[in-house]
Amino acid sequence: MTVLVLTRPVMDAVSDLVIEELNRRSVPVHRMDPGDFPESIAITARIGPDQRDWQGIWRGQHRDMNLQSVTAVYYRRPGPFRLHSGLSPGDAEWARAEARAGFSGVLSSLRCLWVNHPRHNAAAEVAPVALATALRCGLPVPATLITNDPLRAREFAGALPGRVAAYKPLDAAGPRAAEGEQQSVWTNKVRAEELTDDLALTAHLFQQWIDKQYEVRLTAVDGRMFAAEIHAGSEASRIDFRRDYASLTYRVCPVPANIARGVRELMRAFGLRYAALDFLVDDSDDWYLVDLNPNGQFGFISELRQPIAHALADVLEGATR
Repeated sequence: MTVLVLTRPVMDAVSDLVIEELNRRSVPVHRMDPGDFPESIAITARIGPDQRDWQGIWRGQHRDMNLQSVTAVYYRRPGPFRLHSGLSPGDAEWARAEARAGFSGVLSSLRCLWVNHPRHNAAAEVAPVALATALRCGLPVPATLITNDPLRAREFAGALPGRVAAYKPLDAAGPRAAEGEQQSVWTNKVRAEELTDDLALTAHLFQQWIDKQYEVRLTAVDGRMFAAEIHAGSEASRIDFRRDYASLTYRVCPVPANIARGVRELMRAFGLRYAALDFLVDDSDDWYLVDLNPNGQFGFISELRQPIAHALADVLEGATR
């Protein structure tokens, strides 16, 4: 009985923490980077009238894996398929689509425990869906507008306290630079008069600006809650804490009962066993959900690393018994 961990071979300390804990418990683990397909991984999968699940041996550079042995999948940070450099752009696009349908399709069909299944992650990562579902689950969300109408955007921001709104990208991945690298787009504080007619070029998300005491990163693992206050130590981190990690301080904190109920309901709605959620806490101690990341990392809060890794290992180990 094997836990399959899908992640990149390096630079993923979160996976390392969970794998170390599973190894300590003598739980069989097979770490695989989908990016090694097809150069270093050979797949074979068969199905037919006498078997209802895919069967086969997947041969890697160092180890082989029997599909039937997989009882849990930790879908953490899989790399993109690395295709043969000699392929033309058109052939590479076709080969990538075939790899996704074949390699990822077979894995996605496995009837085992997932943390989380990629289709559940994909649904939860869509910001408009996540915000609407959160409200239906009883979680407070700041007033939000999605628009490409500059007039409506200026009206929305102009009606807020201080005529100030928060601008956030709808797609966390951000645009690509000319050389193909992904660029980060942070949350920004914008005034109504700063919003130009260029907004008409695509959709934009604006929210009520919450004057926060601090933020909270809440990590949920199969109903268990791990939360820490994030206190900003610079003006940049007060706008978006990712801008200045060096200025941040953390403090483990309890989760209000109404927030815990809403988070559990939200996890059930999306079929998630793991998620990282970001809240803003105002001067009245009211919590507002601003982000749901079904595959967010937890390693940057030192006091919670081991508890969260242990909770994830509990879930994955349970499927091997």
